[in-house]
Amino acid sequence: QVQLVESGGGLVQAGGSLRLSCAASGFIFRINVMGWYRQAPGKQRELVAAFTGGDGTNYADSVKGRFTISRDNAKNTVYLQMNSVKPEDTAVYYCNAAGLDISLRDLEVWGQGTLVTVSS
Repeated sequence: QVQLVESGGGLVQAGGSLRLSCAASGFIFRINVMGWYRQAPGKQRELVAAFTGGDGTNYADSVKGRFTISRDNAKNTVYLQMNSVKPEDTAVYYCNAAGLDISLRDLEVWGQGTLVTVSS
């Protein structure tokens, strides 16, 4: 069983900063892709930022220059540093990871989500 535990969400004023964390635990052989998605009320879930394999990263255009994804491979943890946040960044943020479990079976897992609310 592989789990993702997110933390760091909350209420922040527009222009402020917030840092999200996501730690993977369980019977993991290798994580290939790990990142953050978000879902605002009435909207579809969308990619925010992710490590796409190796050192590659992918960011949504709406967050480029404001958000930064980083990771600690030893801890199977990714972070999302959110700067200059805007009210439109308000959403539930979900962590996602894909890779192989210790039985070398494909795995993909989602976190439970953490709410980020940006006040104007």
